Amino acid sequence: MGVFEGKTALVTGAARGIGRAIAEKLASEGADLALCDLDADWLSDTAAAVEALGRKAKGYTVDVRSTQGVQDAVSAIHADFGSIDILVNNAGITKDTFLVRMSEEDWDSVIDVNLKGTFNFTKATSKIMMKQRAGAIVNIASIIGLIGNAGQCNYAASKAGVIALTKSAAKELASRGIRANAVAPGFIQTKMTDALSDDVKQKMLDVIPMSRFGQAEDVANVVAFLSSDASSYMTGQVLTISGGMVM
Repeated sequence: MGVFEGKTALVTGAARGIGRAIAEKLASEGADLALCDLDADWLSDTAAAVEALGRKAKGYTVDVRSTQGVQDAVSAIHADFGSIDILVNNAGITKDTFLVRMSEEDWDSVIDVNLKGTFNFTKATSKIMMKQRAGAIVNIASIIGLIGNAGQCNYAASKAGVIALTKSAAKELASRGIRANAVAPGFIQTKMTDALSDDVKQKMLDVIPMSRFGQAEDVANVVAFLSSDASSYMTGQVLTISGGMVM
């Protein structure tokens, strides 16, 4: 029997990349998956991958920025699955440019998806978990939310906000049997990093003591740990996954 047998996990930004890796990892450990994203086509692929692992999966096309849209999606998920035991807030975007060039739209869109989206799903799902008196919330932050980065004021602010939201939610929800933790990935190998020049990649690797990029599975493994009873005495924590870049 899997670690998450009989449990339902809700993953946002689940269509591809880190979100898909998280969904597949949780499914491999026995969870059924509610998958949320704006990309319906890729969402279907993730659902098929979860079902191939023998678990129930259903995709929900939802804009994390929409408070009502998120509430409706969470209500539908609860009706379809009967419970929501794990929430992984993974949906996020970047719109990088230097502060003096950053438009209001660049700022607002990143804050709305990364921070407001996390708030929306956490609020809507917490109400269900409170009635269950059990639940695990894992928010995907970033090392940029801890150390900042030139050209990413909006992204850094959003991820720092996610970390603060996680800690505050952990304090509010602990008495109801709900834990809230965050992970802060460093440079994870994705299609974005694959497109970088060798020179840029090398400069990144030079600041990583382990001298390699992380994989989506590295993040998924830590998310699974924080979602499980193996971390039952942990809440309000931020675990960095950066190959030693942030110590």
